[in-house]
Amino acid sequence: MRCLVVLLAVCALSQGSGITRIPLHRGKSLRSALQEQGLLEDFLRKHQDAFRVEHSNLGKVAREPLFNYLDSQYFGQIYIGTPPQVFTVVFDTGSSNLWVPSVFCNSEACQNHRRFDPSKSSTFQNTSKSLFIQYRTGSVKGFIGYDTVTVSNIMDPHQTVGLSTQEPSDIFTYSEFDGILGLAYPSLASEYSVPVFDNMMRRHLVAQDLFSVYLSRNDQGSMLTLGAIDQFAYTGSLDWVPVTVRGYWQFTVDSITVNGVVVACEGGCQAILDTGTSLLAGPSQDVLNIQHAIGATQGQDGQFDLDCWGLSSMPSVVFVIHGRTYPLPPSAYAIQDQGFCSSGFEGNSPKLWILGDVFIREYYSVFDRANNRVGLAKAV
Repeated sequence: MRCLVVLLAVCALSQGSGITRIPLHRGKSLRSALQEQGLLEDFLRKHQDAFRVEHSNLGKVAREPLFNYLDSQYFGQIYIGTPPQVFTVVFDTGSSNLWVPSVFCNSEACQNHRRFDPSKSSTFQNTSKSLFIQYRTGSVKGFIGYDTVTVSNIMDPHQTVGLSTQEPSDIFTYSEFDGILGLAYPSLASEYSVPVFDNMMRRHLVAQDLFSVYLSRNDQGSMLTLGAIDQFAYTGSLDWVPVTVRGYWQFTVDSITVNGVVVACEGGCQAILDTGTSLLAGPSQDVLNIQHAIGATQGQDGQFDLDCWGLSSMPSVVFVIHGRTYPLPPSAYAIQDQGFCSSGFEGNSPKLWILGDVFIREYYSVFDRANNRVGLAKAV
C-alpha cells in the first residue's frame, strides 16, 4: 500500500512545472560498514572528541558536525560537468556546501569513490579559490570551481562545486556516498561557495522556494522533492514551525516528555531538522534521561540496547514543538538490525537537539525558504 501511495504521488507531481523529484535509496550506514570491518570500536575510541558537535562558522572555515555522516543511510545521485559525471551524495539539510572528490585527491577515501575530472568537462571553470571544511578528525581540503550541476531534471549551468584534494580517510573511506550536497542556509557555506538550492531559487528553476523530504521505512520509496509539497506523502495537515536562526533549519522545541513527564528540554531548547544523520542527538544528560525512561541499557560502541521483544510495552517519546505534540513510538526510535535493537537516541550534541532520520521517517518534512519555516505532518 505504501508503495502504491508513493507511486501515485510521483505520477501526480510529474504533471507540475518546476517540480523535481530525486529518489533516495536507503543504503548501508558508515557505522555498519566500519562494524563489519571490525573497525568501529577503534574508530570511536580514537575520535571520541570528534562526535561532540560544534555549531559555528568562523571566517573562512565551514565547521561541520562530522558524526552526522556516521549514520547516514539515504543517498541520491547528481551529475556534474559536460558530459555529466555521476556522483552519489547525501542531501544534507545540516550543511550548505556541495563537494565531491576530485582526481587530484590521493587520500584513501577518494580512491574508494568516484572522482570528478575537470579536464573531461567542457564547461568547468576554475575559480582559483580554496575549499576548506574543518572536521574534528581532519579536514576536507581542495578547490572551488564552476560547472553544470544536474539534479534530476534541473540543470544549473553555473554552480559552485567543491572538489576535494584531501579527505579524512578513516571517516569517508568506507562510506557509500561520494560527497555531500548541503541544503541549509548560505551562512553555513564556506567562502566563495553558493548552496545549490540558493542558486536554483535565484535562477527561478523551482516552482516554489521550498523542498520536502519523505523517508520511507523500507529500502525504496524515499523522495526529495524540490519546489513542491507532496500531498500524498502525509496525513492530516502540515503544522508550520518558524525558523529561529537562519543557518541550520533551527527551531524551538517546547519540551520532551515520556508518559506525560518532562524528561528533557525542560523550559524549551533549540533543535535542527537534519537529513544528514539517522539518529536523534541531544545533550548527554537529557538523552540519558530518555534512555532510562524507555528502558535502554548501555551496550557496546557507545550505543544503548533495547529489548526487541518488549517494544510493544515501551513508551512513546513525545516532542512538543510550537504547541503541537509529535510522538515517537518505539517502532520509530528502535533501530532494528539482524535481530538486535538499539536506541535511536545519542548524547553527542551539547547545544542543539538534532532531529535526524528517526524523526523524519515519522514526520514528513517541508523546508520553506520563502517563509523561513519548517512544515511537519504525520508521514504515510
